[in-house]
This record gives sequence, C-alpha cells and structure tokens, in this order.
Amino acid sequence: MTVTAIPLSARVQRIKPSPSMVARMRAQELRAQGRDIIDLTTGEPDFDTPLHIQQAATAAMAAGETRYSPVNGTLRLRKAIAAKFERENGVSYPLDQIVVGSGAKQIIFNALAATLGEGDEVIVPAPYWVSYPDMVLACDGTPVIVACGENSGFKLTPEAFEAAITPKTRWLLLNTPSNPTGAFYSAAEMTALTEVLLRHPHVALMTDDIYEHIRFDGGEPVCPVAIAPGLRERTLLVNGVSKTYAMTGFRIGYGAGPKPLVTAMNVIQSQTTSAAAAPSMAAAAAALEGDQSFVGEARLAYRARRDRAVALLNAIDGITCLTPDGAFYVYPSCAGLIGRRTAEGHELKSDLDVAVYFLEEAGVAMLDGSAYGLSPYLRLSIATSLDAIEEACARMKRASDALQRS
Repeated sequence: MTVTAIPLSARVQRIKPSPSMVARMRAQELRAQGRDIIDLTTGEPDFDTPLHIQQAATAAMAAGETRYSPVNGTLRLRKAIAAKFERENGVSYPLDQIVVGSGAKQIIFNALAATLGEGDEVIVPAPYWVSYPDMVLACDGTPVIVACGENSGFKLTPEAFEAAITPKTRWLLLNTPSNPTGAFYSAAEMTALTEVLLRHPHVALMTDDIYEHIRFDGGEPVCPVAIAPGLRERTLLVNGVSKTYAMTGFRIGYGAGPKPLVTAMNVIQSQTTSAAAAPSMAAAAAALEGDQSFVGEARLAYRARRDRAVALLNAIDGITCLTPDGAFYVYPSCAGLIGRRTAEGHELKSDLDVAVYFLEEAGVAMLDGSAYGLSPYLRLSIATSLDAIEEACARMKRASDALQRS
C-alpha cells in the first residue's frame, strides 16, 4: 500500500520554529545527558506568581468559573484593563475596544491576520523578537526589516522609519522596552515616530508593551496614543500580565484599539481558540486590580542582575555590552570573538558559532543575534539568580580565554 504524505501549506513552509524554543530544547537535551547547563535562553521571570493572584485563580475555580467565557474576555477583566490604561497610560477606552487573548502573542497574531493581505508590508525594527517576522509571513504579509545598530541605541530613528515606508506598508510593529536589547523609546523619541506616522495615514502602529513595567530609569510609561491622539484610530496597544506579574503560564494578553479592528480580531479568535481560560482571566484581573508592590520589587531585582551581568560581560575579552534600559535581557556584541579558534582549531565565523561554543565548551545556553535580525551579538536572559549570572559569566570568561587568535 502506498502511503501518501499530507501536503503542507505554503504558509507553514514560510515560517520556522522559534529559535528560543529550539535553544531551550538543546539545553534540556544536554542536561538529560548529565551536563551541567546554565540556561539563559528563556524570557521567563524566575519569581513565583504573587500569592493573591494565585488565590484569585483558585477562588474562581471554587466559584464555578470553569466554563466557556466571552470571546472578548470577562467583563471584570476588561474593566480592569480599561482602568489600567487610564491610570497608567493616560488613555481611555470603552470596553468594546478592549480585546483579551491567550497571551500577547495571540493578540499580535490576530491583529496581523485581521489586517494583512498578500504582499502587505510590516516594518519590523531589528533586533526584533524572534516571532515577529514569522507571524507576518504566516499571515501572508512581508516583513520589512530595518536594522537599528548600537549607534542608534538599537532603536528605530524617524529617518530610517520614513525611508522604509512604501504604499504597501500596513503596520509599524514596535516593542518597547525591547526583547532582546532592552531599548526603550523615550517620550521625545516616540513623539518623533508619531510625527512620521501622522504624515503617512495608511500606516498603523502596533506597540508591544509587554515589558512596560520593567524599566530602570524610574520614568512613567510612554503611550503613543496619549502623545498623539490623532493616531488613536490606527493604533493597537498590546500588553499582558506574563512578564510584569510572573504569570507566563496563565497565558493572558490584552490589547486596546479601534472598534472595527477589535471586532475583527474577536471574529478570528472565535474561530480558533475561543476565549482565554476563565480562571486565568480571574487571576489577571486580580493582578491589575490588586497590590502592585511585587512589580517594584521585581524591577529592583532585575536592575541588580542587569548591572552585574553588564559588568561581568564587559570584563570578558572579545565581548562588549551596552547597558539596557529595561526588560530582563542583555545583548552583548561578540565581534571580538569572531575569527578566533577553538583548541581543536575550529574558527568561530559567526555569532551562532560563538553561541554554540559557549554551550558546548562552557555549559551556558544563550541565543545568537542572527536569530533576532542583527549580528554579531548574543542574547542572554537575566531572569535568573545573581549566582547563576555570575557563574555563567565566569564560565564564559574561561572559555573565551581558551580561544586562540588567528
């Protein structure tokens, strides 16, 4: 009997697995083989979810909130989100302009699926979160990658933004603070970008603000809609509870935007995943409504880790590291290691080679900058203990010192 393989769509063949998940799986494989691996690949807080948030989920289940919920989110959660936007971002949205999904990633995907046609372009500043270009491709769009180097603080300049716009541009997708660099757009920088948007009325703005509260300058959140109210009808604000409240497993993201877009996103979600999990939405509402002391405590811990990681990385010959503004990553340049040789004589020709070398030789798992669209860099998560950061950097230094110059 002839076995015929199920043909795969062109869509799925355009995209690739998440590099961060691939790297994490490789680290897990080496651990299973008995290797001592320090995993700095995953962007996940190492803190426990605050107790009052856990208790809210448990209470919801005890109260029978275990059945189907409204696709656009429970009334309580949407009210909490609306209050959050007004309190923290200075913008007011009615409840029918708020959307809830199973993570901020789903919110972004649904927005792209609701708006992109074949050949429509999305401007993605690089370095970028690894999923952005592939989500655009999965929705039949074309990612337009704009390199943003160290000379601009890894941030998109108004000049580079305007130069990338074409008649086919549909979105600018902006992540601030950024994964992987931690770069944050100040009010002045955001104002300059909104001025470009105002000159190009066919371009919409999507801001991924998932790291909004992990900023180290003590400043207030910067919201483009508050800065330029004229952009309200073509801006989608995306956020979630995963990073701020250590709730990655709860899978709750949310957004606020123009009603026609939000309605279309809800239609797509109704035919895919339906509503997010009811107990998770109760927990997310409790997170937004309740005591916020955890947010400040976690931010202080991340800042201490950032400061230590940057100092230790800059002490490694061949590595230089800028100090990130926020998030919980560092993005050091490994340009000084390119061209060096291992003890076996293998030349390190790329940042991927360097990342593999540190994994195999030092037992430190990280991601290469090429996965984020800008080389030669390494991306390390510092959402781990100071002890783990210090040990990882010590291992990297020993491995770097063992390399031979060409």
